[in-house]
Amino acid sequence: MEKKKFYITTPIYYPSDKLHIGHTYCTVATDTLARYHRLLGEDVMFLTGTDEHGQKIEEKAKEAGVSPQEFVDRIVDGPRGVRDLWKLMNISNDRFIRTTDDYHVKSIQYIFRKMHENGDIYKGSYKGKYCTPCESFWTESQLKDGCCPDCGRPVKDAEEEAYFFRLSKYADKIRDLLENTDFLEPRSRVHEMVRNFIDPGLEDLCVSRTSFSWGVPVDFDPGHVVYVWVDALSNYITALGYGNDRYDDYEQGWWPGVNIVGKEIVRFHSIIWPAMLMSLGEPVPKKCFGHGWLLLDGGKMSKSKGNVVDPYILAEQFGVDALRFFLMRTFPFGSDGNFSNELLIQTINTDLANDLGNLVSRTTAMVGKYFGGELPAGCGSWADPAPFDTELKTLASGLRDRYAAAMDAFAPHNALAEVFKVIQRANKYIDENAPWALAKNMEANGSRLAHVLYNLLEAARICGILLTPFMPESMDKLFAQVGADAGCQTWESAARWGGLSETAAVAKGENLFPRVDMEKALEELEAAVEAARQAESGVELEPQLTEQVDFDTFCKSDFRVVKVKSCEAVKKSEKLLKFILNDGTGVDRQILSGIHKWYEPEDLVGKTLVAIVNLPPRKMMGHESNGMLISAIHKEKGEEVLHLLMVDDAIPAGAKLC
Repeated sequence: MEKKKFYITTPIYYPSDKLHIGHTYCTVATDTLARYHRLLGEDVMFLTGTDEHGQKIEEKAKEAGVSPQEFVDRIVDGPRGVRDLWKLMNISNDRFIRTTDDYHVKSIQYIFRKMHENGDIYKGSYKGKYCTPCESFWTESQLKDGCCPDCGRPVKDAEEEAYFFRLSKYADKIRDLLENTDFLEPRSRVHEMVRNFIDPGLEDLCVSRTSFSWGVPVDFDPGHVVYVWVDALSNYITALGYGNDRYDDYEQGWWPGVNIVGKEIVRFHSIIWPAMLMSLGEPVPKKCFGHGWLLLDGGKMSKSKGNVVDPYILAEQFGVDALRFFLMRTFPFGSDGNFSNELLIQTINTDLANDLGNLVSRTTAMVGKYFGGELPAGCGSWADPAPFDTELKTLASGLRDRYAAAMDAFAPHNALAEVFKVIQRANKYIDENAPWALAKNMEANGSRLAHVLYNLLEAARICGILLTPFMPESMDKLFAQVGADAGCQTWESAARWGGLSETAAVAKGENLFPRVDMEKALEELEAAVEAARQAESGVELEPQLTEQVDFDTFCKSDFRVVKVKSCEAVKKSEKLLKFILNDGTGVDRQILSGIHKWYEPEDLVGKTLVAIVNLPPRKMMGHESNGMLISAIHKEKGEEVLHLLMVDDAIPAGAKLC
């Protein structure tokens, strides 16, 4: 019997944007769902990739002094690029598409031509508002305070010859799809789409550009490139072989599939994309699920806002599985969630260290201590079970069905909540039975103790199976510790109490999830973020001196505020500038400083600076220098950079720094 096919996709990511934890959130969620369907025994195809064309890429490449292809290659395949991040996060995608792939380009030309031949693409002229960062056209009424409604940045007037897609033609069919099927979830997204886009009237869509060249050429009209809507959205079928001979999965029944997307692009995936498929005469997706945003300080994460959270740093600091778990456990998948490092650490400590880690660690330690790592045969049954035996078994035996209902409803957070009800019940079961007390009289209580420990191992095994899509590497370790072989790690065995061999070899291994010291971890995170920022900017700081200076010696240095009366270059010197300064004494002070490389003398007149004024005089190029101006120095991209310390002009000359 042929396996059931399950095709699931993430959006393809724009490589000019620094990937942040929000992108990771979407991809981890999709990966978790893909792993869940593999656990069910289905044949899964999981697609992700990168959207690499457009005006923004062309402009970014020009700024970087490279070709657009070199620019996207570096971000996709370079160190800490897109592929590196997905590898780090243990993303199990079966296919990775780039919109610069030759086969995709061929497919896009075929799709554009087919919709044109069907009468759904026509030539016209576009005039309106355009947001370059979002690659979005907007009408005047759609703007928010005159800016892009998606990112809040300014838009600009745009006018050019373009091809248009007859989106308005499909308005009624799209309304029916949204209102009368479960195609789009959560349901709140349906109301947004209908109210904001369908009810006001769908306008035809600009689908080609002539103002830039970095895109798929329209093969029957040179000068036009296919715009992002056709190019990027079509990847879900071109990656299966639609319109190309690279793959034949489209004909093998893999389409339609499930699109997991962020809420900011639900409009494109629930209105434009199905309309294009209707034009092509192809099935619409089975499902479009629009998840919420991770918010930081109350706002959406965005590189332009400077509030990006680096998933590399978080994964390296706390572990990949802990980060994956946090993202799925903490935030309801269809809603926005407020991210914070404190919440991440709290979740790790509460759920993973205290609950799951503690259950496995205590149980395996007791099996080792009281039974040498192997329980006796017959420990799985008990003639007269106590009420709490029955309660734990019943809760764990029914877990799989409750978990599946939540996962099938695209609610991984609810699935995890069900798993942790069993884990918390198992920890309570330890206290109810007090194994340490039973162990005091092994002759009388040894059999009961073995049964209690078996029940704990079995509960951990069942939970481990269902946690595998979320934390695959950690669950491999859990199975090894509780003695669960491959035969009792299956979906089928998750619904059957007693799947674990009574005499399985149990081993207390490393702590699955060590408790995190909140204060120390936050300090280390801050240092790691600063180091990453400096590395990205190319800034190198001088190492701090280790030799200590006593306080009395430090106090001998007289730091004073000085004001620049005049400044000129010293003849025959490329470095020196000569300053005449007001130091508050009523007598002009002359200081020479080798900073001409970074400052022109006329730019410094009138500035308020800081100087040490009690250094002994010294001669420089025949001029006497009485003191030293204070500067900050660092290296940026290998070159030394100096900044004079400038202070508020309101501070009077001669004021002492202390």
